[in-house]
Amino acid sequence: MKKYIFIIPFLFSVLSFAQANKLFRQGLKSTDPKEQIDLFSKAIVLKPKYLDAYFYRGMAKDYIGDFYGAILDYTKVIIFEPNANCYYNRANSKYNLKDYYSAREDYIKAIELDPNFTDAKYNLACTKYNLEDHEGAILDLNALIKNDPQVSKNYIQRAIVHTAQKKYEAAYKDYSMAVLFDPTIENYFKRGVFYLDINYYKAANIDFSVILEADKNNSSSYFYRGVTHFYLGEYTKALADFSKTLESNALDYDAILGLAMTYYEIKDVSNAKSNFQKAKQLVSNDIFANNDMDLFKNTYWFQKQIYTFPEIYQKLIEL
Repeated sequence: MKKYIFIIPFLFSVLSFAQANKLFRQGLKSTDPKEQIDLFSKAIVLKPKYLDAYFYRGMAKDYIGDFYGAILDYTKVIIFEPNANCYYNRANSKYNLKDYYSAREDYIKAIELDPNFTDAKYNLACTKYNLEDHEGAILDLNALIKNDPQVSKNYIQRAIVHTAQKKYEAAYKDYSMAVLFDPTIENYFKRGVFYLDINYYKAANIDFSVILEADKNNSSSYFYRGVTHFYLGEYTKALADFSKTLESNALDYDAILGLAMTYYEIKDVSNAKSNFQKAKQLVSNDIFANNDMDLFKNTYWFQKQIYTFPEIYQKLIEL
């Protein structure tokens, strides 16, 4: 009988590993992240150092927003077999938690292990931007653009950094390069918003019009084009665009406030007053709320048009 003492535990171990592998494969095939987590966890119970299961369980946890749990799983893999992908994924989880300092270190480690890891280099640049290391972000993005000049997201991110530095001409050039290489609705939209932020209303109007030619249901572009029409004094067109925005969301207080402001400019006091009251009720849940402008602090007009909004707001509350 003694000769079976070692064989039985060995067979049990082999069967456990086989079952762990089966659970792991089932996890890879599943499209439900919660089911994946359950299957990978069961595999880990049977095979405690199943590093692939830890890695993919971390990815599933990332997907459902359990970033702390994902970090623990990636760290388990890094302890035993450090690799670029694990450092990169852990950095992403930390980035999502706004732990930018720690994310930066993990992106750097991923790049050290894989010098051609362009996604890690891009995310490192984004992290440096969030840490207000603008010069460091620019250097990283310059290198990415030099290596592959036709990747539009690198121009977009560099434009964002230039904007933070108030280098608007450089930002304009980068947004335009992004549109040149990748003329998508998304890139036109980002350039349009940039134009709007620096009060280039005609240029912004053109970009949003291009978008609406391609996508007539783009409610955000109707709103922003309405803003450009308002500031260009094209009030009839502004009314049409704000109204179009409301077809998608009848409770869009920014568009309703836009209507109130536009009606005021064309001296339609009745519509100006009714839309202003409607907007005030939506932002405060109280039609009888006081007239403190801070009620509108979460609106586009308060946040992005602070130099012009107070004057017209004062006129509206006097109606």
